[in-house]
Amino acid sequence: MAKPKKTPRPKAETPKGFRDYFGTEVTERADMLGKIAQVYHRYGFEALESSAVETVEALGKFLPDVDRPNEGVFAWQESDDDGNGDWLALRYDLTAPLARVYAQHQNDLPKPYRRYAMGPVWRNEKPGPGRFRQFYQCDADTVGAPSVAADAEICAMLSDTLEVVGIPRGDYLVRVNNRKVLNGVLETMGLTDDAQRDDVLRTIDKFDKVGESGVRELLGKGRLDASGAYIDGVGLSDDQAAPVLAFLTSGGKDAAETLSNLRAAIGRSAVGAEGVDELETIATLLDAQGYADDRILIDPSVVRGLGYYTGPVFEAELTFEIFDEKGRKRQFGSVSGGGRYDDLVKRFTGQSVPATGVSIGVDRLLAALREKGRVGGQVTGPVVVTVMDRDRMADYQTMVAELRNAGIRSEVYLGNPKNFGNQLKYADKRNSPVAIIEGGEEKERGVIQIKDLILGAKIAENATLEEWKERPSQFEVPRSELVAKVREILDSQS
Repeated sequence: MAKPKKTPRPKAETPKGFRDYFGTEVTERADMLGKIAQVYHRYGFEALESSAVETVEALGKFLPDVDRPNEGVFAWQESDDDGNGDWLALRYDLTAPLARVYAQHQNDLPKPYRRYAMGPVWRNEKPGPGRFRQFYQCDADTVGAPSVAADAEICAMLSDTLEVVGIPRGDYLVRVNNRKVLNGVLETMGLTDDAQRDDVLRTIDKFDKVGESGVRELLGKGRLDASGAYIDGVGLSDDQAAPVLAFLTSGGKDAAETLSNLRAAIGRSAVGAEGVDELETIATLLDAQGYADDRILIDPSVVRGLGYYTGPVFEAELTFEIFDEKGRKRQFGSVSGGGRYDDLVKRFTGQSVPATGVSIGVDRLLAALREKGRVGGQVTGPVVVTVMDRDRMADYQTMVAELRNAGIRSEVYLGNPKNFGNQLKYADKRNSPVAIIEGGEEKERGVIQIKDLILGAKIAENATLEEWKERPSQFEVPRSELVAKVREILDSQS
């Protein structure tokens, strides 16, 4: 008789493109989200926590097809009696769910509706270095406000947020542009073929990578890329390409000069003039609030989300330099972006609803703070009450309760207490500041031993024998002084 096959053990590994986050990382993210929420709340925005699962139809951008139903999102089909259940998907951002929420609850919501949302999103895309399929976003949006005063407010709030979380002035820049200005440039060029317009938009989107000369070549006959491959161009003449290049290089010494250059670039286009007027209004409102060009800048080179946004667009860029994996200097780059999207809710209601918002890439912003040394240090663990006699667990739990009631993070060692050395190793691994020791002899005398683990580590590294004797890291105190002495040590360590 054949032996039954053993069920193979599952591999203990995260799925490709996902990762686990441990104590310090989780704590740092929660602290950052708390600071961001305080700024958003101060600006009058209300919290919203929408479902992590939406119908694929509601998400809109990634409607399933017969061959690739999971394209872009993690999607599955609910089963029903006929096998024709709804397609559901994990949300890929926090904006599409907002459009659904507003359309569904608009009669109960204030108008304009100002909300912020924080949480994980999921993308069914090829992962890469630093690029995961699950990551956190932090959004703030105003729905139902047609005035660009709402866009100016988002920019001001974004600037304040970066400074509150630890990015000082001079290390960031919020850059602002307007899709209508670009539409005016395209109108001035006289392009009527939609495919050619799309090619021009894709080329403009490469400006930050290839620069003015690269865009000029790609708008014309084409260019060689870094690998030596030849990329065909759009095929425009120099005269046709001139408005695009004038638009991309319109940045002046101040907002007034930039706006003047943009008016020249859009020619007689009415929609382009409307876009420049909106940028002028935004600049005026920001100036009235004290946000100068060193914090928020009108910048025509911002061309993000060209197919998505309908008006002003903005991007927060960190301007300090870091070293990449090859040791080369480069700017840290973008950590946030957003803009006006007046057509998103229309998919549900049939009517255009003005909306504008911003999304912060939480993980990228945390990475930036680590680069600046603002986060990432060792987090202090709990005070550890060691167990010298397992039959006296109630005594140790009484100690830890006193510490916790005094607001001191603490725990009783719950492993095997047989080897005391292992208890101290555990405390070291937890980066505990203090260990409490009470054996039977200490119990009889009404005292405890307190071991300053931070000082002990420093003495072990550098101190001489004489210094070690003068500054003992372990000492005896009356049991009644447990809380006071531990607090005294913690205060000295901070």
